[in-house]
Amino acid sequence: MLNTYQTMSEPLSAEDVHKVARLSRLKLSAADVARFSRQLGDILGYVQQLNAAPTDGVEPMAHAVPVENVLRADTPQPSLPRAEALQNAPRADGKYFLVPQILDHA
Repeated sequence: MLNTYQTMSEPLSAEDVHKVARLSRLKLSAADVARFSRQLGDILGYVQQLNAAPTDGVEPMAHAVPVENVLRADTPQPSLPRAEALQNAPRADGKYFLVPQILDHA
């Protein structure tokens, strides 16, 4: 007995499986071709079942549930005073953070 997710479809031809494998840059053994022939046929059969579902009057949607932005609004805030920002810096010149040079100037 088939469950809801199984379908009774014709397997894909070996030629079709080889074409998909070539496009996917996969090398398949003969056993792989036989197995994927059945599996890809089942997938296409399930897609046919989905295509048969009545969708008249159903709005297309990107998400199954409403999506809301949970982040706060991006509003300008006062900046940290320069002296306070530099107070714990390992090295500073009073205006900028001083960091080791990592690129050579050529």
